[in-house]
Amino acid sequence: MTQTSRRNFLKTSVVGSASIVGASGLIIESAQAQSKPSESNLESKAIEISQKLFADDGLAVPIATQPTVSKLAKGLDRTMVLGGGGEYYIAWYCGFFHGLIEAGLDMAQLPEMVVGTSAGSYMGSSLLSGEFGRLRKEFDFFGKFPKIFAKIAPVTNPNISQLRADQINMSATDGSVETRRVIGAAALASDNKINGDKVGKLAALLTGDSKTDWPTSRMFTTGIDCYTGERIIVGQQTARKNNIPLAHGVAASSSLPGIIGPTLLGQRYVMDGGICSNPAHVDVVAGSKRALVITLTDGITGAILTTIPHPIAQTIKDLEATGTKVKWIVAGTPPGISLVDPSQIKGALRAGYERSKVEAQKIKEFWA
Repeated sequence: MTQTSRRNFLKTSVVGSASIVGASGLIIESAQAQSKPSESNLESKAIEISQKLFADDGLAVPIATQPTVSKLAKGLDRTMVLGGGGEYYIAWYCGFFHGLIEAGLDMAQLPEMVVGTSAGSYMGSSLLSGEFGRLRKEFDFFGKFPKIFAKIAPVTNPNISQLRADQINMSATDGSVETRRVIGAAALASDNKINGDKVGKLAALLTGDSKTDWPTSRMFTTGIDCYTGERIIVGQQTARKNNIPLAHGVAASSSLPGIIGPTLLGQRYVMDGGICSNPAHVDVVAGSKRALVITLTDGITGAILTTIPHPIAQTIKDLEATGTKVKWIVAGTPPGISLVDPSQIKGALRAGYERSKVEAQKIKEFWA
């Protein structure tokens, strides 16, 4: 189903329901009362059908709830996890990695595996595809990059369907699968202006030649299936199996409800990977020898893009419990910062660059 037909179906369904209510409120009340048991049965049946049909796509990876060695990271030495945080954090990352490269750290080659969520998926993919190295060489870094990021910034003046998705997302109090489904339904039903091919084109600004293939085997992006609430992990193997280009994986991981997307990956509509209780998905690198983990917040303080609780410190402890040595860097944000405001980009670039001067030597020693 295309984006247009999907929305027309939703609109037609709503109109049809409204006309029946208008015709006979008493009949509808009786029908609703009678239908409740069958709706419950249908929900169970729907889960069964979905699991059967999608069992072989390899995209759904359960979030570990206790220390568990990841099949994707077992036996690896250096891994890197890059969490999300909107346009602000994409810019922060670019300034940070620009500074690390200046300090002699080849961040495109050192990690054997990179797990990126939202802004982190942009940065990781840009690094590993080689596009970031090309951009920083060809353009005046602090002059050109703010203009690039301005194109990635979401539209302003949200409509009511976007407000609904955003407000539902910002009302969440837990990260359960059921909560993710509710947020996912609102995301699917929002009339976002940035979606589909446009999202892929935006992602390609930083990922380069990645609109038709998944060129790097070391890059993994994350997301949440809007319909099932399952965690989605995409790497080169599953990407090629499901005909998912890297630019779409990045776009899906950054599809914030009510602002961008959702993005179609294979046959799943996927929203931002941060819409869960393990927003950096550190469990994916569990079992590697050393993991560099970079997140925007500590899960308690700082700017947020969802109110789902983020016990990042505990997930780091669980990662360490699998034998992985961790260096955790919390980027942090100045008070009052909007993570999706293009006017903050220039300052974020500088902040990331300055932070790199503090962390470069520590990272060298950690990965030596």
